Amino acid sequence: MDHQEKSKTEKNETGGNLDEQALFFHRYPRPGKLEIQAIKPLGNQRDLALAYSPGVAAPCLAIRDNPETAADYTSRANLVAVISNGTAVLGLGNIGPLASKPVMEGKAVLFKKFAGIDVFDVEIEAPTVDQMVSTIASLEPTFGGINLEDIKAPECFEVERQLRGKMKIPVFHDDQHGTAIIVAAAILNGLELAGKKIEDVKIVASGAGAAALACLNLLVTLGAKRENIWVHDIEGLVYEGRTELMDEWKAVYAQKSKMRTLADNIGGADVFLGLSAAGVLKPDLLSQMADKPLIMALANPTPEIMPDLARAARPDAMICTGRSDFPNQVNNVLCFPYIFRGALDCGATAINEEMKMAAVEAIAGLAREEVSDVAARAYSGETPVFGPNYLIPSPFDPRLILRIAPAVAKAAAETGVASRPIADFDAYLDQLNRFVWRSGFVMKPIFTSAKLSEKKRVIFAEGEDERVLRAAQVLLEEKTGEPILIGRPSVIEARLKRFGIRIRPNIDFAVVNPEDDPRYRDYVEDYFALVGRAGINPEAARTIVRTNNTVIGALSVKRGEADALICGVEGRFDRHLKDVGQIIGKRPGACTFAGLSLLITQKGPVFFADTFVNYNPTHEEIAEIAVLAAQEVRRFGITPKAALICHSNFGSRNSESARKMRDALQLVREQAPDLEVDGEMQAGSALSEALRKRAMPDSSLAGEANLLLFPNLDAANISLGLVRTMMDALHVGPILLGTAQPAHILSTSVTSRGVVNMAALAVVEASQPA
Repeated sequence: MDHQEKSKTEKNETGGNLDEQALFFHRYPRPGKLEIQAIKPLGNQRDLALAYSPGVAAPCLAIRDNPETAADYTSRANLVAVISNGTAVLGLGNIGPLASKPVMEGKAVLFKKFAGIDVFDVEIEAPTVDQMVSTIASLEPTFGGINLEDIKAPECFEVERQLRGKMKIPVFHDDQHGTAIIVAAAILNGLELAGKKIEDVKIVASGAGAAALACLNLLVTLGAKRENIWVHDIEGLVYEGRTELMDEWKAVYAQKSKMRTLADNIGGADVFLGLSAAGVLKPDLLSQMADKPLIMALANPTPEIMPDLARAARPDAMICTGRSDFPNQVNNVLCFPYIFRGALDCGATAINEEMKMAAVEAIAGLAREEVSDVAARAYSGETPVFGPNYLIPSPFDPRLILRIAPAVAKAAAETGVASRPIADFDAYLDQLNRFVWRSGFVMKPIFTSAKLSEKKRVIFAEGEDERVLRAAQVLLEEKTGEPILIGRPSVIEARLKRFGIRIRPNIDFAVVNPEDDPRYRDYVEDYFALVGRAGINPEAARTIVRTNNTVIGALSVKRGEADALICGVEGRFDRHLKDVGQIIGKRPGACTFAGLSLLITQKGPVFFADTFVNYNPTHEEIAEIAVLAAQEVRRFGITPKAALICHSNFGSRNSESARKMRDALQLVREQAPDLEVDGEMQAGSALSEALRKRAMPDSSLAGEANLLLFPNLDAANISLGLVRTMMDALHVGPILLGTAQPAHILSTSVTSRGVVNMAALAVVEASQPA
């Protein structure tokens, strides 16, 4: 399937134009996907003298005298080059180095997001092997590792081979080895479930490019017999004596046979390995395969056979694809960030076969592990169990880095390629654990849970707003929830057209027209029944229901016509809160509402409460807010560590706010004895265990607090704004606590992604009430 056909398919499947959305995504708010940030201060003349002349001479001379110290004084030990000449880009073919840049930037983002590795994407005008090798080898002083990407076969084999001989840093062609490592892990586990040994199985491959041959080579290393491997490409079977489209790497798998087609060879096959084209494996051929066959249909975006067709033809089959909408997704992000993480951290001079095998065993072993409480929360209610539909972990399993990176680093040390072997693996694991929660994994449990739950209806009060329209598109595409938009249909249609959003009102999503809805009289009656004794007369009720979209949305939730409400994209927070409070009300036992804000910072996630609702809460209200907030934090798969913040540090002051926080602590401990909490303390003590231990050595709080509670709204909201701006943190929220049914009032500065985040959280809350 070419790129144009792929785009047409995606338009049909999603109701939107993925190409247009991708162009918008790459262009705004700034072009591209990467930036470079300074990590040392440059605030005064002394900083400048240290960072540049004359101070920079000291590390330069140290590196001259001992090149190994470059890892101590520069970013090289955490810097990888993603390099391509653009000759085999995704499904686009030879589009050239410049056109490949968005893909290389994307790969760079994955390195940073999943493993904290810095990347320069390097696109080079080097069509020949000699040009590529010469150019890349000259870059060794800059980088700690080289990730080759999207280079056509067979040139890619020779480029990698020569570079590995010339360079003393890891060189890894992910198209080959990343795919091979995941495929090998899946096949090992599939064969274990089928009760088969790899040395006995017949493997039939469709595709003989870089990835396919790397997979087969790794399987041979694992014990597969070459005589049991049958390889097909566009010319048919790779056989002895064939001259068309042959090379030395493919010739290794040439068979002595007069058979020529996939149909000729598929009989009795235990494994089908597809890295070729859509529809190559016909359902009728599956009947010829052995019992409990393993089908690796990895062509993208449409596999050699769709899993539902394969399952219908062979119910006993185990099936892997490259797609995220079916079990057993073979996705290179499962391994390449973590292989490089381990290699860089031990100063590996190469990524050898033993390191790749360690990654295979780590991935396969992770799928067989009994899932811990932490991992189960990360899967948001889905407890994966080793079996036909769980041969390999999810690409978003936070345990991947914890298993693969140490295994790779150990293998590097054992084989003598680690220039800086890791001495303390317990400390290393702790370091990796800290990274997991600094990354974008924070929202993943919410989205996973939302997709797994029964689809919930989320009603948006400001359905005409561009951010809401874009968010509705994402919810539909990701199958996270069912959006209901309140707004005038003509305005919604006009804005969808203006913004290039192709979802269709009353086809892809429901619309509530505030000017003409058949339920208007019922809404008015219900609303008046709720607020008729709060100063609202019948005439006012009719006007409010006609003009106040938050009231309509809240009534829809109250009446069971929607499961959650999102509002506040426009208008004042307190006005929305009044409507939510009058109609949806507080949950049983709750005395107050509260606003919980999540900041995802470079140092990790931190929750702030109460940032939007209570101006000067009592100690009873603060205790209630702490308990409600801790429950919400746990939805993210995070164990709450709460600190009650004020200007006093463990009794150093006896002001009113200090006494209030002390009294709140006692109530929290009574109401939630399992919650790790302490206070009253200053903000520095909450975020630094060292500072806290100086003031209170026996504090019941360990590590860094991740849930901060404040004595009043000024303190909470100011702290939130300062930290958010100074740390360029992503804000999720405010999350409205204490409501009888899910309802969230966003801020007017929220982005479309922020709307999506809160809608997903509302779906989870509707599916899993506290």
